[in-house]
Amino acid sequence: MAQGVTLHPIGRVVSNRAAPVDDDWDSIAARIELDPARFTPEALMGLDRFSHAEIVFLFDRVTPAQIETGARHPRGNPDWPRVGIFAQRGKNRPNRIGVTACRVLGVDGLALHLAGLDAIDGTPVLDIKPVMSGFAPRGPLREPDWAKVLMQGYWRA
Repeated sequence: MAQGVTLHPIGRVVSNRAAPVDDDWDSIAARIELDPARFTPEALMGLDRFSHAEIVFLFDRVTPAQIETGARHPRGNPDWPRVGIFAQRGKNRPNRIGVTACRVLGVDGLALHLAGLDAIDGTPVLDIKPVMSGFAPRGPLREPDWAKVLMQGYWRA
């Protein structure tokens, strides 16, 4: 097993949301600004032809003491079952990596404008990938009822 991995952010999130509040992410304007020392606008060329992009980012404000490695109640809600950290999408993950599929609103130079990015201002972005139907889940999706309830207000604008 690898002893360590070094990743370098490709850019940062620019958003009006500075605190990691769990709901209403569609109401927040967001963009990713690529690092101009590493990239030119060519890096985003053609991305505006896709409706969605997957954004991989780092929950950089989660401290080592906040990291979960076992089971917990999602969002600390005792009405929901205790489930392992890998059976939920919370930010207090062992490697603090977040992934979200967002609507692409446009590209402007080194800036990617998005809707539905659930990352706060200043968040380091690790990667951007276009969403392609060929990579969508094959077959029906299955999820527990608590997960559907948890997500009811997550994207509401």
